[in-house]
Amino acid sequence: MAELRIDVWSDIACPWCYVGKRRLERALAEFPHAQDVEVVWHAFELDPAAPKERDPSVSHAERIAKKYGMTTEQARKNSDRLTEIARGEGLAFDFEHIRSGNTFDAHRLVHLAHERGRQDAVKERLLSAYLEQGALMSDHSTLLRLAVEAGLDEREVADVLASDQYAEAVRDDEAQARELGINGVPCFVFDERLAVSGAQTPQVLLSALHQAWSERQPSSAELADGAVCGPDGC
Repeated sequence: MAELRIDVWSDIACPWCYVGKRRLERALAEFPHAQDVEVVWHAFELDPAAPKERDPSVSHAERIAKKYGMTTEQARKNSDRLTEIARGEGLAFDFEHIRSGNTFDAHRLVHLAHERGRQDAVKERLLSAYLEQGALMSDHSTLLRLAVEAGLDEREVADVLASDQYAEAVRDDEAQARELGINGVPCFVFDERLAVSGAQTPQVLLSALHQAWSERQPSSAELADGAVCGPDGC
């Protein structure tokens, strides 16, 4: 039987995407056919117009409060809640030191990593660097270091960053997301027919794995909603 493919749309600047990645890994650890599952990561920019780096003098809580029309205290409480959820997944979010900026070049490297068989490792390294270590995802020297740490060739990474390689692939991912009606991430699509939106529990993702594996026939996509990051917030 052919591999079961999971296409995942996510942004590196999306905390729920990192939580969702961990929960998918937990689901796969319980899935008896995990060795026959391929996970492919696709680009989704929560803010395609983001500058290289936002004003570092404005705190994450202040920026979120202004963007989504809430008080700074409300934004801080939301971040604290998400930090606690992430801690339950073994993650250590550090919103106080996040350096917010454009993620387009980071997504290009995820595409390079897919071609080199290191996509999951690179995706993991970038998510951790952004959400736990305060790394700036638009800084080429930082991206070079992180990609090499995750197993990519230094010269090849430098060449990609110095060019527009994989830019079209990133835009194609985002165009496909629009066609599929994906407006928040993470979004998991199992065998191109069963969609699970948001950082669902491992049990929901495991159920989707079993359903997709057992059906193996084209059918209408079904959508389960969960916590996402989207244009209106996380």
